[in-house]
Amino acid sequence: MRCAVVGHVEWVDSVLVDAVPAAGQIAHGAPDWSEPAGGGGVAAVQLARLAGACDFFTVLGEDELGRLSAERFRELGVDLHAEWFGATRRAFVQVDANGERTITTVGEKLRPRSLPPMGGYDAVFFVAGEPETLRAARAARFLSATPRELPWLRQGGVHLDLLVGSGRDPGEAYDGSLDVGLLVQTEGERGGVADGRRYAPQPLPGPVADTYGAGDTFAAVLTLALARGDSLEAALGFAGRAGATVITGKGPYTAQIPR
Repeated sequence: MRCAVVGHVEWVDSVLVDAVPAAGQIAHGAPDWSEPAGGGGVAAVQLARLAGACDFFTVLGEDELGRLSAERFRELGVDLHAEWFGATRRAFVQVDANGERTITTVGEKLRPRSLPPMGGYDAVFFVAGEPETLRAARAARFLSATPRELPWLRQGGVHLDLLVGSGRDPGEAYDGSLDVGLLVQTEGERGGVADGRRYAPQPLPGPVADTYGAGDTFAAVLTLALARGDSLEAALGFAGRAGATVITGKGPYTAQIPR
């Protein structure tokens, strides 16, 4: 299958803390990991591992973090297609003793502005981009997106085969304003809701190390599975196993499932 991700990059610095501090408190942490990530990067690496290749259309800042991000994504097997402008967005992650993460982003999200012809793609996951890129991505056989970009999805005005996101995060709330074939809303250890019906979570293959990247990994794998013709039940199970597995490793890439 020919796959692509259209999305953003953040350079993430993760810190281990005993507990996320409340207002006015001070937390003491230890360095954990530093990687280029963000929803677009996480999804692209997972699809590259499962499909054998993935084109990642993104924006990198004209700075040292942008250059380091490009090098790292190529090391991870992603076919990178980057526009270069602005400053690379940063994110700071605090991971507590239970592996739960809290994210603070710093800087503007850099959204891809243009795409080449996309008619030859079997599956495209749209994580972030300008409305024009969404319209171009619609030429793919299967197009999925996240409600995190709801204002841009409305402006793009195309049919989405799949809209997938968190059912718990207010930033991913969906109001029914799009033309969507299938809506999937995840609820972590409770499973989630797909096409109006609840689905069960998948068992963890090991202890939780770090929940960063679980949702984007789930969405990427669900996109691939549905695009290749898996039944909804099988696709949800496969994506659930991928999401459960990734949180047993440090950072978004160490425990992603291979091909």
